[in-house]
Amino acid sequence: MVKSFAPFAASAAVLIATASAASVPDGTWPTSTGTVQYSEAYTVAAGEVFDGEMQTFERSDITCNGQEESGSSTAVFLVEAGATLKNVIIGANQMEGVHCDDSDCTIENVWWDDVCEDALSIKGGSASSVSTVTGGGARSADDKVVQHNGYGTVKIDGFYAEDFGKLYRSCGTCGDKQRFVSVSNVYAVNPGKSIVTVNQNYGDEATLSNIWIKSDDDGYAVCAWSEGNADGEPTELGDGPSDPLCQYSESDIHVNEDVSTATSSSTTTTTEATEVPSATAAASESSAEETTEAPADTTEASESSEEETTEAPATSSDASAEEEESTEEGSESEEDTADEAATSNSTTTETPTVTEVATIEAPTVTEAAATPASSSKCDARRKRN
Repeated sequence: MVKSFAPFAASAAVLIATASAASVPDGTWPTSTGTVQYSEAYTVAAGEVFDGEMQTFERSDITCNGQEESGSSTAVFLVEAGATLKNVIIGANQMEGVHCDDSDCTIENVWWDDVCEDALSIKGGSASSVSTVTGGGARSADDKVVQHNGYGTVKIDGFYAEDFGKLYRSCGTCGDKQRFVSVSNVYAVNPGKSIVTVNQNYGDEATLSNIWIKSDDDGYAVCAWSEGNADGEPTELGDGPSDPLCQYSESDIHVNEDVSTATSSSTTTTTEATEVPSATAAASESSAEETTEAPADTTEASESSEEETTEAPATSSDASAEEEESTEEGSESEEDTADEAATSNSTTTETPTVTEVATIEAPTVTEAAATPASSSKCDARRKRN
């Protein structure tokens, strides 16, 4: 927020610069401090910061079923707009991982040990929505890691991805919605399809910087684009640097280079706050040229210079367009149908029970070892575009 103060002796321009950047991961996977199992998805409420303290969280009643579409009811966490999920490992026993069904969520240092259908689904929101994924990582994703079905912007910084189809996918079958994504300081090992895929006809824009890739196969795209639609499989159109669709240069991409030499690229935002010159200063400058000007004029000008500067409140209109969740390489509409069914069955959010706990109280940690990535999780998974 920029504040204005009056009067000033002279005009002033204030530059406020903020820089932030996560470090490029080195591929080290975190060690779990324990395991917690939920009997239903745990809701992280708006304004809440859920710190998992690097425990593994999964479902006690669900196992992965490959690329079968389900919905938020099969997730481990439901993160509301304005909520933060941090320091969490998502175990193998789940289907939808984490859901941000109203966008505007913060995901910090969250690791998906064995991705099932999708790792993170971001839906809803408005054109001004911003969801952030900072740090963390995901592995063994047959298809997408981050699925963006809603509106607004997704920022991915300092993320590690290993053995995956797409790191980010702007939904190609959710109707005409413009989306934005920035991906920076990422280490990607063995990508299958792309780092980013967006939709040309919806006006999507992707910005990539400081991307480190390790792969023996060159059959992937750094940034690809497709023709989105509402009722069928998106048509792939091309890939590579193409402003404004895919904004990056070849120097932003490091293939099979030593990641230990990586340095983080920072994103700097500069805000210029220019104060309106006071009449006192104007009169002073004028009197330097015209010495016959009466001092009283200066005083009057000074008094008239006091102005109040009011910031107009930012407004954002919630998206009125209903998301058509028709399947992208499967059936996204099935997932939303499942979500609607779950909503109609319950009007309140209950705290999920924990394994071996009969009452629905705050979850406790079960005495279980950390769940390693399963190499046999769902052999029947199929690649989706």
